[in-house]
Amino acid sequence: MLKNRERLNPQGIIIPGPSRYRRLIRQTLGALNGATPSADEQQALLTQITDEHVVKRLVLSAADFMAFVPWVFRHQTLYGKAPEVTAALGKLFDGASIEFHLSIRNPATFIPAVFGNTTGLTLNKFLYGTDPYSIKWSELINKISIANPGARVVVWRNEDCPLIWSRVMRNLTGTAEAISLQGEEDILSGQMTEEGLKLYLNYLVANPPRTGRHKQRIINTFLDKFALPKDDPADEIPDGWTPAMVAELTDLYEQDLDRISRIPAVKLITP
Repeated sequence: MLKNRERLNPQGIIIPGPSRYRRLIRQTLGALNGATPSADEQQALLTQITDEHVVKRLVLSAADFMAFVPWVFRHQTLYGKAPEVTAALGKLFDGASIEFHLSIRNPATFIPAVFGNTTGLTLNKFLYGTDPYSIKWSELINKISIANPGARVVVWRNEDCPLIWSRVMRNLTGTAEAISLQGEEDILSGQMTEEGLKLYLNYLVANPPRTGRHKQRIINTFLDKFALPKDDPADEIPDGWTPAMVAELTDLYEQDLDRISRIPAVKLITP
């Protein structure tokens, strides 16, 4: 996203560097303790985040805004503090149109991946007694939506990123398909052979896609021919888990997507 700052700044779409806001926002949230900042305090915060005078859209991101990695399941559920954390984040920009963009992932791979980024914890301690079978992204997303009335919530599957990354970027930045963004193809470098990626990029130059959906079909075609082998969720599973458990968690995840698609005020980006 940062590659597009210079291009989008003139339109009032501001993507500040993480060092400008991540620690600042945590400190501000702690100082406010749930209160809504005054107009002067909001302006002071914005001034510290960006030097731009015209701000129509402010894009902020962090993988751990809802919880630090060791605390993802601290409240015996997935991101248990997310509703109040997101509500507090929204209050920082009270009066603005707030959006929350969230990538979700199959719990069968999400749990091992996040646990792998912890130190000094057993899996049981990391889960705080949370039953993996009880994990539903739909419940988390619904709680975030309820805690932030009027806010737009945009969700996509991590597994779909190679096919939809261009649309994810446009939803984040609020830009139209006609505007070219740098980094749209970056995610494909880990999904496609070097030869396939080169052929794909050359094809785009010779045959510019008419729409995002058209581009998605092109990506599908090249992935069918040049995709790198996919990781099987059952290849690396935590001690005590079985391939059958991974398959069951995957089935539950697929069923949960339908529930997410029916939550009001939530947009689910799908291929």
